[in-house]
Amino acid sequence: MKLKPLADRVIIKPSASDEKTKGGLFVPDTAKEKPVIGEVVAVGPGKITEDGKKITPEVKVGDKVLYGKYSGTEVTVEGEEFLIMREADIFAVV
Repeated sequence: MKLKPLADRVIIKPSASDEKTKGGLFVPDTAKEKPVIGEVVAVGPGKITEDGKKITPEVKVGDKVLYGKYSGTEVTVEGEEFLIMREADIFAVV
């Protein structure tokens, strides 16, 4: 991947939405919910505090994470969709 996040930013590959409901009905694209779980594919070096100390990120590449529905910035690189967000926008590691 050609993207390298800076500071406390994280690049996430969102999980695919379900195509069918549990009852077997197909869900059209217009009715699908935005995913809130994804996999971390890149992590920045960490945030620098005002006194010059580096805070290392708690997440690492390969972690499955839970984030806010409308968090981050959507980008498309080489035909794949990713989210770039601050580590603080991640709620939990699943």
